[in-house]
Amino acid sequence: MTVPLFNGRYTAQIEGDFVVFLIGARVNSWRKLLKLAWIGQANSAMYRALESNPDYGYLGGEGFSRNMFRESINITYWRSYEHLERFARSKDDPHLEAWRRFNKEIASDGSFGIWHETYLVNAGSYECVYGNMTLFGLAKATTHLPMTGRKQTARGRLTGDEAPAPADVVTY
Repeated sequence: MTVPLFNGRYTAQIEGDFVVFLIGARVNSWRKLLKLAWIGQANSAMYRALESNPDYGYLGGEGFSRNMFRESINITYWRSYEHLERFARSKDDPHLEAWRRFNKEIASDGSFGIWHETYLVNAGSYECVYGNMTLFGLAKATTHLPMTGRKQTARGRLTGDEAPAPADVVTY
């Protein structure tokens, strides 16, 4: 499958507040990998549930790995913190049971590390640029649009000022 490339400069736009939730994990013991296998399956089930129901408030996200697949990171975008928390705590959704199982079977043995960071973003308090990229990040999760007018500079995207970009800056 060919992923479309958007030549030129683009940005993302979203109305209202939103949440950026980063979550990741680290395999600390390859010897216990079989004990950890269910975590990937649980993670896949969570994202299938999120992507199949817009009422969850999940806007989209990206996943990455590094260090020979030892570490993973998911960057996700949510309509609100309330949506994120509701999904995390709901006994009817796949996260809570997986979290309980993790705490019971793995959390204290050191074989697997986890982390997350949550950022509450106020309306208009963000800016982004994508040059010659496929749909990615916030633009993939929200509205992807060309950089025109005030959107041509970071200051313009953040404040609405229409200060032109410096002459020596490429604006392809």
